[in-house]
This record gives sequence, structure tokens and C-alpha cells, in this order.
Amino acid sequence: MNQHILAQAANEARGLAIDAVNACSSGHLGLPLGCAEIGAVLFGGSLRYQADAPKWLNRDRLILSAGHGSMFLYSWLHLAGYAVGIDDVKAFRKLHSITPGHPEFEETPGVEATTGPLGQGVANAVGYAMSGKAAAAKYNTSEHTIFDHHVFGLLGDGCLQEGVAREAIAYAGHNRLDNLVLIYDSNDVTLDAMADVTQSEDAEAYFTSQGWDAVTIDGHNLEQIASSLAQAKADDNGRPKVIIAKTEIGRGIPEVAGTAKGHGEGGANFAETARAGLGLPEQTFYVSDEVKAFFADHQAALVSDFDAWNGTYSAWKEANPALAAELADGISGAVPSDLLDRIPEFASDYNGATRASGGEVIQSVAAAMPNLLTGSADLYGSTKNYIKDGGDFGADDFTGRNIWFGIREHAMAAMCNGIAYDGLFRISCATFAVFADYLRPSVRVAALAKLPVTYILTHDSVGVGEDGPTHQPVETVSGLRVIPGLDVFRPADAEETAGAWSASMHRTDGPSALFLTRQNVPIYSETPVETRREGAYYGAYVLKQEQGALETIILASGSEVAHAMAAAEELGAGVRVVSVPCMERFDRQSEEYKLSVLPASCTRRVAIEAGVSGLWWKYVGCGGKVLGIDRFGMSAPGDTVMQQLGMTSADVVAAVNDLA
Repeated sequence: MNQHILAQAANEARGLAIDAVNACSSGHLGLPLGCAEIGAVLFGGSLRYQADAPKWLNRDRLILSAGHGSMFLYSWLHLAGYAVGIDDVKAFRKLHSITPGHPEFEETPGVEATTGPLGQGVANAVGYAMSGKAAAAKYNTSEHTIFDHHVFGLLGDGCLQEGVAREAIAYAGHNRLDNLVLIYDSNDVTLDAMADVTQSEDAEAYFTSQGWDAVTIDGHNLEQIASSLAQAKADDNGRPKVIIAKTEIGRGIPEVAGTAKGHGEGGANFAETARAGLGLPEQTFYVSDEVKAFFADHQAALVSDFDAWNGTYSAWKEANPALAAELADGISGAVPSDLLDRIPEFASDYNGATRASGGEVIQSVAAAMPNLLTGSADLYGSTKNYIKDGGDFGADDFTGRNIWFGIREHAMAAMCNGIAYDGLFRISCATFAVFADYLRPSVRVAALAKLPVTYILTHDSVGVGEDGPTHQPVETVSGLRVIPGLDVFRPADAEETAGAWSASMHRTDGPSALFLTRQNVPIYSETPVETRREGAYYGAYVLKQEQGALETIILASGSEVAHAMAAAEELGAGVRVVSVPCMERFDRQSEEYKLSVLPASCTRRVAIEAGVSGLWWKYVGCGGKVLGIDRFGMSAPGDTVMQQLGMTSADVVAAVNDLA
């Protein structure tokens, strides 16, 4: 290890961060300056990467959980030779740059995850480690090892204080993810104050209690950093690793170093004196020829490992064509074009809950897509998404397809994001609908990052009944519908459920949520199976065609479609029933299709859904009516609650008759 050149690189990375933040008068200097030596060792020796092939399958993954310190990542990606030029560094936080304020997935070569919400990146790193373990167990053979990389996460006190990180840390320790290494930037400072104002924890003791190996080092000592990283990579002892690096926040700017003021951009006010103190010239955005040469040589040295792996990979593909095809499908996001046809039709008298039909559908989907994994928050018995004969994922068998997340919904969703970021497997997870708020921050990031995660959310309405208001979601479905980029399905029967599952799998540019009932619902066998299944793809469709001149349209989703259908029978021939399993998909259809379902000429419209009413007005217009539940529920049998809150066919009939 060339300590002199790495120390020089660390100071030049500090200079890049200072200049970038100073140029836009915005950003966070604390971590980029405090962790500069860590970056030098990571990119100058410890990480396995190929800058010209940032998606190399066997690269080491580095997730910056403390995403506010994004200039740390951009500086080192630039120095290491990634396609992040000096002009990109200069464009930090500027419109349309590839160096946004917080790292964004697929916007910057070398950025592995969208981070910023604290703690998320820790759980993302755990998900990445899970994906790595699953890939190694599934694809490595006795003759060829194609996956043996490590996953690194860089976090701070803010990340570690968030509950999502704690949930993920517990999971990783219990499941013995020894390919995971966290680097804890322990600088004893949070944003507002010194850390001892809000914490007094023994970090080593905490991690050890969770089944981790923990070591504390001087985060500015290059030799200690390098030796601790080497030891962490060498140990495959069944314990994830944490390196607690004691650092000085804002190091290099004496006016703010070691204080809460060093967290943000305030230190950039002292850019000129800081540059001089670091031994840098007056020239801004300076990188010396020596540092450039060092990283060029280092990249050349890494090529031999990359070339050797490519040789192994080619031999593995030739020896294992079926596995190779499966892996290629995972990487490309391929979905069988006939997936929907591979899901058997349900009997014409089937009347199970959609959670039950969903449990049958996932078996067919899993058979057609061997890279599909699923998990549940200690609720498999209720959410019904367990893949039969799929095995259980864990230290005893990382080929298992069923993940037991425990009662850790927030981390479950964030870990699923990590698996989705890695892009080798399709991932789904499940809990009760009312607990979607525990998932919500991770769901939002999945939508932002366009990750194809599927959320299975059962017990979807006040139909849950006796468990009462705490377990009866009323605002939850619409609360997720307002997240841009998320498809929210609420299927009415088993065939719509099949269509929703297939549509979710075919969607590779964003997440989907499937809201499913606990109570039984009828099957609408008078409407062709293909119509109902395709209806989920279109988002809304005509479930019951009027038998005379069109007078009224009744719209509904999920279990309330039954009330719409019964009301239509009573109201007569001029009534059309439109099932709306997914508003988002319907809103993306052509104007021609939308008008074929909801013709402008028919303004007599009523919508019914056992949830808040607000979003339905866009379909019924000012002259229509919406039957919803704009209050919390009550504890009573589900049918009683529905009746008390106006969710019956009689209420629909009355609403239609009240229309002008």
C-alpha cells in the first residue's frame, strides 16, 4: 500500500468536495472530508471493481447509506476512473447533472442505490448481501465460482439511529450474512448537536449482541483501515462485519471540524484557507498528475482479475447452459410472454378471498419464473404468498425462495429494494394492508428508483371486521395511489388477481402493490376470463355491459364490485358496471380506450370503494356520487361494519336513484 499517494488522494478528494459544495453553495461536507482516508483505501486497494464495467456481476458493491455525503462518492468515482468527469463534479447539484444532491440509481455510473433517507441504505446493503448469497448458492458450481463478491455500506450516526437500520442489522446477524461489511463513520456528531445529546450506546457491544463481528479503528489511519477491510473480506465465519471508524467530521477545515457545524455546507465558506491547509494549490477542482497516474495504474491492475473472471464466466456458461439462461433472464428482467396463460383458470363457482386466489396464482408465477423470491413479515399463514417446495432462505440454505423477514416491515421493504437494485432476482413481500405505512418510505424510494418490487397487502378493508379500526385500512389504498410510479391493484375476483400478478411481473420499470381481501368474494364467471384478466392490464374495463341504452355507470374496485353488480341487476338494463382494479394503469391508457370504458356522454356515475373517497371524483365528475369511507372503522363482524358504513348494494341503488 502506497500510503503517501493515498494520503495525497484523500486530500485531493477533500478539495473536490469543498470546491463542489462551494460552487453551488449547497451540500454536505462533513462525511466527504471525514471519510476521505476510507475512500482512498476502498477505491485505491480494497474494493474489487471495474470502472469501465460498473455493472460487472462480481464487483464489490458499495452503498453510501449516508447519501447526504454524496460528494464523497462522486469524488472517488471520478478519481477511480468511472465515467464521472471533472465537469460532472463541477456540475454538482445542478439541473440535469449526473451528480445530484443525493445519489440516484441509474443516473451515475457506480452508484448502487438511491440513498438519502437515513437508514435506508443500511437495509439496501443487507438486501444486496442477500442477493449475493442467493446468487452464489444458486449459480456457483464445484468447477466455477462466478459470485464471491462483498457488499459494503458506509453509514453514519443518523443512519444507525433510524429504526429501519436496526431491523436490517438484526436480520443480517441472525441470517449470518458474512459477505456484508458496514463501515460506521463514527464522528460523535449529528446534524444539530454532538451525538452524546441523543445517544450513549456502546456500538461494538450492540453489533456483537446482534451476531456481528465488530472492530473499532482510527478512521484516518490508512494502515488500520486497510487491515480491517482485508480482515473483513477474508473472514467467512458466518458473521457480518462492522468497522467502527472514529473520524473527525469536516476534517481539513479547522473552523468547523469536529463540530455539528461541519455537517453541512458551512465549511465551504473557508474554501481558500482549507485548500491551502490541505497542501492544495489555488486551482479549484485540482487533481494531481501523481494521483491520476496512481489510479490509472490501479485500474490496469484490476483488469487482470476482471479478465480472469470473464474467462471463468464463459466456461461456466458453456458448462451450464440452463443456469446461464436463467441468470441472463434475471439480469435482463425477462418475463415469459405467456405468463398469464400459465396461470390455470379458476372454477366458475370459485368464491375464495383474493388473498387465497393470490396464494394459488403465485405458485404458477413461481414455476414460470424461477428467479422469483417472496417474503412475509411473519404472516405467511395470512398473506398466503409462501412458494410451495421453494425452501426457506437463510444460513442453512441460501437457495430458498421464501424469506422470513420477521416483524420488520420497514426493513423488509428496504431490503427488497436492495435485492431489486442488484437486479438478479425478482422480489415480492407481504404484510397486512394496514401496515403499509411501515413500508411506505421504502415503497416511495422503490417508485423513485423504478424498482420492480411487488407488495402483497392483504386484509385490505374494513371487511377485516372484529379486529377493529387499528386493523381496518380506510386511507391506505388511496394513500399509496398518490405515490408517483406505483401501480396499485385492488382486484375484484380470482381472475383479476391473476391478471394483476401477471401485470406486476411484466412491469419492470417500477413497483406494484396488490391489495387483497381476507373475506370471500364471488367470481364473475358471466364475463369471459380473458376480459377480467386483461382488465387488470388495462386498469379498468367494462365488467357488465348495459343491455339497453346507457343511462348509468357504476364504478368499483375489489370486494365492492359485488355491490355494484347486485345494484346493476336491480336498477335495470341501462346500467354499466366498470371494474377498476388499477387506477394508475387505466390513467395511462389511450384517450380512445378510456372513453370506450367511460364515455363522456354518460355523466350519471356512482363509484363505491371501502376507503376514502377523494380519488374517485376524477371518474364520476361533479355531477356524480362517491360512496366511500371517510372515517375510521369499528369493531364488529365485517359484514356488519360494511353495512354500517354504507358499503352495500342498497346504498348504491339509493345513490343512483338520487342522481339528477
